[in-house]
Amino acid sequence: MKVIICGAGQVGWQIARHLSVERNDVTVVDSNPELVRRATDNLDVQGISGFASYPDVLARAGAKDADMIIAATHSDEVNMVTCQVAHSVFAVPRKIARLRAQSYLDAIYSDLYRRDHLPIDVVISPEREVAEAALSRLAVPMAFDTEQFLGGRAQLLGIALGPDCPVLDTPLRQLTDLFSTLRAVVVGVRREGTLFAPDPGDMLFAGDEIYVFTHVDDAERTMEIFGKTNPKQERVVIVGGGNVGLAVARRLEKQARRVRVRMIERSRQIAERAADALERTIVLNGDGLDAALLEEAGIDRADAILTVTDDDKVNLLAAVRAKAKGCPMAISLVNDPSLLPLMGPLEIDAYINPRSTTVSSILRHVRHGRVRGVYSIGDAEAEIIEAQVLSTSPIAGNMIRDIAFPEGVLIGAVLKDETVITPRGDTRLEEGDVISLFALTADVPEVERLLQVSIDFF
Repeated sequence: MKVIICGAGQVGWQIARHLSVERNDVTVVDSNPELVRRATDNLDVQGISGFASYPDVLARAGAKDADMIIAATHSDEVNMVTCQVAHSVFAVPRKIARLRAQSYLDAIYSDLYRRDHLPIDVVISPEREVAEAALSRLAVPMAFDTEQFLGGRAQLLGIALGPDCPVLDTPLRQLTDLFSTLRAVVVGVRREGTLFAPDPGDMLFAGDEIYVFTHVDDAERTMEIFGKTNPKQERVVIVGGGNVGLAVARRLEKQARRVRVRMIERSRQIAERAADALERTIVLNGDGLDAALLEEAGIDRADAILTVTDDDKVNLLAAVRAKAKGCPMAISLVNDPSLLPLMGPLEIDAYINPRSTTVSSILRHVRHGRVRGVYSIGDAEAEIIEAQVLSTSPIAGNMIRDIAFPEGVLIGAVLKDETVITPRGDTRLEEGDVISLFALTADVPEVERLLQVSIDFF
């Protein structure tokens, strides 16, 4: 498939990296020649330097025979115009745009813009994606990462193992015997910075970060087995009243279970906007690093703090200060992946990476027709892929133990006739089954070959 990616920043880079590894014909367009050079030097992609919305630039990028264009520049207007030009001039079949401005999103989601007038097939809002990720973290606060699959029936949990975890130094195959009714599978382990798919004989150690697939009804029990309990979130402090903080507060206000929310926002104008938009949330104007203001927000009585400003360092420091004042749970928005190793030493419980959530959202719409979902793990280290088994696939009709999956691949859950099955070696995959599997990035092309989903993206 021929794909044009407009914007070679963090999001565009990661999408290009994923798609080029999977042997797609990828061209990257950016007005910054250095970013284009970085992409062409490090990835198997072509590069064009120029403004993505210019017809002559898109022509040089091969828009005439492109299957898809992904507009992910830093400008909403450039992204929208790029999609319009791709549609009107080059008849590109599939157009995806990243948009940030709430005004555009309100208009588009309320159908004020029709496709004939603004031909964008998929709109990706980083703020909405991050807000959804923040709510997921709050729902399972002791997990550092979480995502739902199989129509909400299965859940991926990222769990950091402490020294008090009751199942340390136990081979994974024994966990299956000890908890025979538990519908959960450990699919990934990060140890000393390296992520791998474990073998049945591997043991877990304190300091490991594990990724577990579980039935949603067994999520709480799974957390308890690995030494975590999920406290109720009745009082939440949000630092940052921008689009992300505002979206989270709105959703918390609408929950059936009453949650008391207090928000701290440094900008008076943004704070006033948030106060006008929210009904029960108390909005405080001031610095989220101010100890006195945190006390006024009731941080010592709060169940969790969510720091979602546009400054990573403010987010981390505000979370650390809140923990020092007695807040048991801290979740921070972190854009810079190089800061993620600090989460443990700073005792920050969970993080949200906007780049990862945005990339995952875009990949869900880029993937092939039988792939129903994709979730990117860590710094593009691995993916969770949800796909339907085709009759022509080499895996159809075979037991899992007989399928030659790469070493970096493990199946986490199988959906058979609307029932979630915990995969075993003798589980037979049939046409129509939906599987969710963990795959290291390098193994994704082989997974797609086995699934036979690289023929048609639409």
